[in-house]
Amino acid sequence: MNETTSTDTWLTLPDLAEQLGVRISEVRRWLDERQLVAVRRGERKVLSVPAAFIGEDGPLPELAGTFTVLADGRFSDDEIVEWMFAHDETLPGGTTPIEAIRAGFKTEVRRRAMEEAL
Repeated sequence: MNETTSTDTWLTLPDLAEQLGVRISEVRRWLDERQLVAVRRGERKVLSVPAAFIGEDGPLPELAGTFTVLADGRFSDDEIVEWMFAHDETLPGGTTPIEAIRAGFKTEVRRRAMEEAL
């Protein structure tokens, strides 16, 4: 799986399903359950997920709680994605929340998400 932590690499829902060997209904369930968030991108406004949100077997399990905290704080999916890739040099394990989560600092990222969501 690609270890990228930039928003340069995006996967459409059908591409994500194919890459992971699951049905598109499973990808949609992940979206419904907030295990993933997707945004509309490009000229045709295709629903897409940042590749950095995906692990070997599906959505990174550490993301769901952070997504829920931000959504409860009235962040839109576009704002959640933007927040996850916003640079913050004070985060341990990386310069963005997604990098910090991938480096094992889920609790610190979730704490900051709670502060943002107030």
